[in-house]
Amino acid sequence: MALAPETTLKACPLFKGFTDTGISIFAAAAVSRAYPKGTALFTEGKPGDSLLIVGEGTVRLSARSPSGEDVPLGEVTVGEPLGELALVQKGERLCSATAQTDVMALEIRSADFQKLLAQKPQACIKLLMGIVSHFGAKARENRDMLRTLVARAPGT
Repeated sequence: MALAPETTLKACPLFKGFTDTGISIFAAAAVSRAYPKGTALFTEGKPGDSLLIVGEGTVRLSARSPSGEDVPLGEVTVGEPLGELALVQKGERLCSATAQTDVMALEIRSADFQKLLAQKPQACIKLLMGIVSHFGAKARENRDMLRTLVARAPGT
């Protein structure tokens, strides 16, 4: 069963303050994806090319430690975005995302976002500002953990 794109986007903090017209622009570009429990949504170190927004289910985030251990980073649930940096810059995924339950998600691919950027620049800039704001809020929430990681980093 496919997700209702407008409802899923409205639940996502990246789209806070968007008008119905703005939501419909991105809803038209979004594709509904199903991930059975245990499936990787994306893998650390692999190229990232899309933003995912969880519509149903729970996703586990993890990363590999220098010794190769799988370190849990947290969970993402309904309405939360994953991989939003893939719309801002090309690069490798910073962590892995695995479906902890059956997951339904909306995907907005970077290539589709680039096309929209030419057609609807104001809506795209608003989304980019939402990504920056969300990313900054997450960094503030995880400030203490980040300090611990920096304190343990070699050469500090």
